[in-house]
Amino acid sequence: MADGALIPSVATACPYCGVGCGVAGRVIEGRTLAVSGDVAHPANQGRLCSKGLALGATVGLEGRLLAPMIGDREVPWREATALVARRFAQTIARHGPDSVAFYVSGQLLTEDYYVANKLMKGFIGSGNIDTNSRLCMASAVAAHKQAFGADLVPGCYEDLDLADLVVFSGHNAAWTHPVLFRRMEAARARGQRHVVIDPRRTDTAEVADLHLALAPQTDVRLWNGLLADLIRRGAIDRVYIAEHVGGFADVEAALAEADQSPSAVAADCDLPLADLTQFYDLFAATPKTVSLFSMGANQSAQGVAKGLAILNTHLATGRIGKPGACPFSITGQPNAMGGRETGGMANTLAGHMDFAPADRDRVARFWGAPDTARAPGLKAVDMFDAIGDGRIKAVWIMATNPAVSLPDAGLVREALAGCPFVVVSDCMADTDTMAFAHVKLPALAWGEKDGTVTNSERRITRQRALFPPPGEARADWKIIADVACAMGHADGFSWPSQDSVFREWARLTAFDNPGPEAGGRTLSLAGLVGINREAYDALRPIQWPVKADGTGTSRLFADGRFQTPDGCAAMVPVRPKGPATPCDAAYPLSLNTGRIRDQWHTLTRTGLAPDLWRHAPEVFVEMHPEDAAAAGIIEGALTRVQTAQGEAVALARLTDRQRRGGVFMPMHWTDAYAPSGRSNPLIARNVDPTSGQPEFKHTPARVRAYRETWKGFLMSREPVAAPAGLGVIWRRIPQTACALHEFAGRGDGEERDALRRALGEAEGEAVTYEDPATGARRQAWIRDGRLERVLFITTGESLPPRSWLIELFETGILPAEARATLLFGRPSGPVIDKGPMVCACLKVGAHAIDAAAAAGAASVEAIGAATGAGTNCGSCRPEIARRLQALQPARETRDAA
Repeated sequence: MADGALIPSVATACPYCGVGCGVAGRVIEGRTLAVSGDVAHPANQGRLCSKGLALGATVGLEGRLLAPMIGDREVPWREATALVARRFAQTIARHGPDSVAFYVSGQLLTEDYYVANKLMKGFIGSGNIDTNSRLCMASAVAAHKQAFGADLVPGCYEDLDLADLVVFSGHNAAWTHPVLFRRMEAARARGQRHVVIDPRRTDTAEVADLHLALAPQTDVRLWNGLLADLIRRGAIDRVYIAEHVGGFADVEAALAEADQSPSAVAADCDLPLADLTQFYDLFAATPKTVSLFSMGANQSAQGVAKGLAILNTHLATGRIGKPGACPFSITGQPNAMGGRETGGMANTLAGHMDFAPADRDRVARFWGAPDTARAPGLKAVDMFDAIGDGRIKAVWIMATNPAVSLPDAGLVREALAGCPFVVVSDCMADTDTMAFAHVKLPALAWGEKDGTVTNSERRITRQRALFPPPGEARADWKIIADVACAMGHADGFSWPSQDSVFREWARLTAFDNPGPEAGGRTLSLAGLVGINREAYDALRPIQWPVKADGTGTSRLFADGRFQTPDGCAAMVPVRPKGPATPCDAAYPLSLNTGRIRDQWHTLTRTGLAPDLWRHAPEVFVEMHPEDAAAAGIIEGALTRVQTAQGEAVALARLTDRQRRGGVFMPMHWTDAYAPSGRSNPLIARNVDPTSGQPEFKHTPARVRAYRETWKGFLMSREPVAAPAGLGVIWRRIPQTACALHEFAGRGDGEERDALRRALGEAEGEAVTYEDPATGARRQAWIRDGRLERVLFITTGESLPPRSWLIELFETGILPAEARATLLFGRPSGPVIDKGPMVCACLKVGAHAIDAAAAAGAASVEAIGAATGAGTNCGSCRPEIARRLQALQPARETRDAA
């Protein structure tokens, strides 16, 4: 391309959360990628969050699986494909179709999902395909099906702009869906009100008009109380109920079984009566209300009941199918919705059809697959139980990491270790799950994939390739189809390209379906049935159902008709229950797990971007200061978190934003980054009895101080794995030019010596300081004038700040003055400390924000104007506001002086 010529951008979709942001990617050279938001995409209108902006840092080939492998041996595709097909076919022949399973992922494209579901349910004849969306959205799916007749999300993002009240039920949107949060922040400027229902004072709660910090697992009680209060006030829509809703009398009778007075509800939910009453008043007075519910509601043994309680309230008030008024389930993954549509869950068939005879026979006729499964398969937790006890003897895991992400993850690892045949297809070579694979199949990553995804508002977007396939990597749908052909099913799986898969999927949604206008299935892509390759390549974002004329549908149920036999929605009585496993004297605290702001799932992608580690560099456990004091734990101390299932060690964060009696841990860390800090081995295996979704938000726990006797850090050009068998607490934190490893132990000098021997020597000149009396050791290796490795160990004294040493790895040739003070860990002059990272998008630290505030910037907008912080995705804006509030007394004192 000529100098100065404009490099064209490719419109694609972000691979992270369910917002489904449009991305404009420009390949500069090789694997160098410039990323910006797609201003033409209606979901994000040009905005991206910190994770989306960092996509260019994640597209390199480091750590990639680039060739099929059997054991530790690279093999041609034909050999790997033949082995997978043969072993699955032999297992089915000997033990039946239910002896095999697929565990898939919301990271797959819709085309991938469709092919996997067709093979397992249609041609193998088992329902044993489930998805990691079981862990995040299954309860919402079940609630939708009971209330609406199908898994139908009624709202659209425009409703978030139009609503006068938004209720966040277990949804920390400021962190998990920041682009949507910015849209609602704009709506707040014209008067929109926000209520947050969450035991933790999250960043979303921090800036809300009202935060209801309810006791864990009391959501159903709160929403039932709201509905009862609305009935008392006469604030329900009896005309709408009479014409469009069934089951109201049963719900009303169930509510009468308990004291629904505001005082009783407030006491049961451990809420101030004034706060509860304010919420009820707001809801009653605001017809344009959107209730967003996400992981905090879904990840519960009562997740379906929570969802139904929210839907009941909206149905009773007629706040559904109208601009600015709807219950809105927000998905966690980029294609959780696509998986739900295509039958990626064990309890559904493709196209929102179930296992009822008419639906099953319709799918079987369309596929030409008379052996199509006649019953649901095993849901995720049950599936891995069946792997563990030998009922499932061959499993294929696609684009997900269950050895980290499932509850009671230690048992998942035991199950995989004992399974006779494990296949893993993924883009990364060394995930925790890949360690158990007998066959490893290299899949395409984001930037190489080509297909479609569906976001939380039912909007289909093309995810387009930016790079050619690296090495031997292939599209997931193609890998699955080749195995299906090798198993003898070529007639059903010989697609030439992904657009032909999409066309077949579109035809299935329209098969024997007169469309929603005529009382048929709502999920219909009738207008895309005849799409050709050129039109598929050019497809712009569109919401289903897609009418025959090619127009999409933004909002469902506007006509009051639902996908039920009588066209009416169903209100379903739900009754509050206590936790599946209550806390007791041995485990008095409630462990809640979730996400942090700048990381994604199990770090296989975002972990490659050093900037995304700055805000939360180490795994932590958040607890109330009073709970910490009772356990002898101080801020920043290594802390043991124990449950009946296992133990983890994390840094203590003390904050009154956490309720007393509860602790919080993030779920992202893996063996590669913090083998002792993984949260999910601690999680009890309680699930919702209907949805099968695990209860990640409550496990009885206790905390203890770790009480290390020595600690240290290692910086090296290349990452170092945690030394095996030493019992050392080890954490790896990626940096721009090196890897920082923090560690600690509780042993003596022999343990420290064992660690040093395990780490070995780096190449180059070694410079060493050692004090045998105190056990202190400081060592650096320099090669060709460049710093290669630094090791600091101490038994008592404090360790130096890491920032200056990290910068030395970036400088190239080590300056003489730096070499002279290297083992002191600090320069001879002052160290410029940016403080903790606040704005990951624009790399603004806390000290810069504090300096701007000291110079007179007294609002979030003023801080943004001075530093840029908070002007992109906005996920840091609540934290900026919190810092400003904390600095307010100092400003007032200064101004008074």
